[in-house]
Amino acid sequence: MTTTPSPGRKQAGAELTTLGAMWPRMMALRSRIDHEVEQALQRQLHLGFSEFVALMSLADRPDGELRMQELADATSLNQSSATRLVGRLERTGLTERRLCEYDRRGVYTGITDAGRVTLRKAVPVYEAALANAFDRVAADPDYRDLIAAVDPR
Repeated sequence: MTTTPSPGRKQAGAELTTLGAMWPRMMALRSRIDHEVEQALQRQLHLGFSEFVALMSLADRPDGELRMQELADATSLNQSSATRLVGRLERTGLTERRLCEYDRRGVYTGITDAGRVTLRKAVPVYEAALANAFDRVAADPDYRDLIAAVDPR
């Protein structure tokens, strides 16, 4: 990625670099795609995108567990938001919490069998919604170059 000024892209009287001009577009692109994926997961499974990411992160572990801070990092949430997220997942039976045997302050969250079943149902919904969102956004001239750079299809 170059850092030369991007002609015609001025912000507060200063020229933005190509990277500086592209970053807000990338954030807007991610927001659009996240929104479409979130809607599909909510509509079909009553599952939020953060909940889906949490279940995927837990299922990726050999023991199906993560410490709360690890789950917060995996979902890009702060610890308080991750705790609320786990509470929602726990109330629906998709995860369960347990205290660390060696450090009673440590809390682990694990995916349950019901969580694995939900995740198996959610993956095709996620994949289809993601593909549809990419296709829709690729038709927008403002984002076509970004999609071409990241879409492996």
